[in-house]
Amino acid sequence: MLIQDTFRSALKGIAVNKNRSMLTMLGIIIGVGSVVLMSSVGQSMQGVILGQISSLGPKSMVIFPGQDNGGPNGVSTGFDSFTFEDLRELEQLKTITNIAPVIFITGTVSYGREEGAPQVFGVRPNFFQNQSIAPRSGRLLDSEDNDGAKAVAVLAPDVVEKYFGSIEPLGKRIKIGDRHYTVIGTTNALGSQFFQNADNRIYVPFNVARDVTGQKYLNYATMQSTEGFDLAFDDVKTLMRRRHGIDNPKDDPKKDDFIVRSSAQAGEILGSVSLGLTLFITTIAAISLLVGGIGIMNIMLVSVTERTGEIGLRKALGAKRRDILLQFLTESVLLTMIGGAIGVIGGIFIAFLIAGIAKYFLTTYFFAVSIRSIIAAFVMAAFTGVAFGISPARHAAGLHPIEALRYE
Repeated sequence: MLIQDTFRSALKGIAVNKNRSMLTMLGIIIGVGSVVLMSSVGQSMQGVILGQISSLGPKSMVIFPGQDNGGPNGVSTGFDSFTFEDLRELEQLKTITNIAPVIFITGTVSYGREEGAPQVFGVRPNFFQNQSIAPRSGRLLDSEDNDGAKAVAVLAPDVVEKYFGSIEPLGKRIKIGDRHYTVIGTTNALGSQFFQNADNRIYVPFNVARDVTGQKYLNYATMQSTEGFDLAFDDVKTLMRRRHGIDNPKDDPKKDDFIVRSSAQAGEILGSVSLGLTLFITTIAAISLLVGGIGIMNIMLVSVTERTGEIGLRKALGAKRRDILLQFLTESVLLTMIGGAIGVIGGIFIAFLIAGIAKYFLTTYFFAVSIRSIIAAFVMAAFTGVAFGISPARHAAGLHPIEALRYE
């Protein structure tokens, strides 16, 4: 029997029972679609996180007040444990440099009739260097602005768009809380930084934020290591524990009242997230393909039973065991491949929709599809068709022609 005849016969067998074929392919569609979708989302998120890590630099560290919850994001449960005295002693360490403290200002931001609540950061000039922030127009904050506690502000792109639209903001006065600030510059677009929109920020001098808030503590600080990174990391933790009277010989982060994060640790977190995502994809795909494969095997057995007379007639007319085996095996593989194609298209479509929505929350999120994941999905679909289709195909091929012709 010619290959094209086998293929045509298999397609005809699928087309005769369209509804049943679609239900049979459902598990395959879900399994393959899950692989493509999760691979796309994983690749996109990996790009976002790597971009955020690279923006910090290979020698960067960030220190927060509070306690580590043991999770990958280290959520704080305390907010006043990082003091100005801590900052002064950290600045004396020889293993770190470029310490840039940050104080948040809360309150309504307004200009004309526009009101909102973008993030307002009180920063020193070196903060911009640590975060790779460059001016798009005007200038950034300098030491004179900070030392003189000048009421000036630098706006990120989203703030400019919201409050000024196409109007040039330089020289305009924007109100933050109860005080007015003169806009001296705007920044380049940064997108998301650790799942926060860095383009929805206003920067004012650190000393101004300190005076306005009256805070005796810092919200966080960024810094760079000057020598070996591990040495700098240990020096920071040792100093903070000594100052806060923390006995922590086993280096248990839950005992500290501060959190230190590095770009290297962020890379490790990315690796663990990627591993977890891979295991999740594998589990979902395996379960879906198993269910789909069992469904295909059962439906193919039903199909063999329904077509027993046809099989007997074909054998009586000279069809060989191999021809019958190949026909039903081809039908099984075609079912999984068609289901795989639908799953790939569905997975790509949903990934595209997710990318469109995610850009509103993570501006650096991008749509990505891995060709490898698509190829892997089709290979898994074909393997499922062969693995679960071989038993019904062998059963059909083993039917005796006379007994098959007598079957009603």
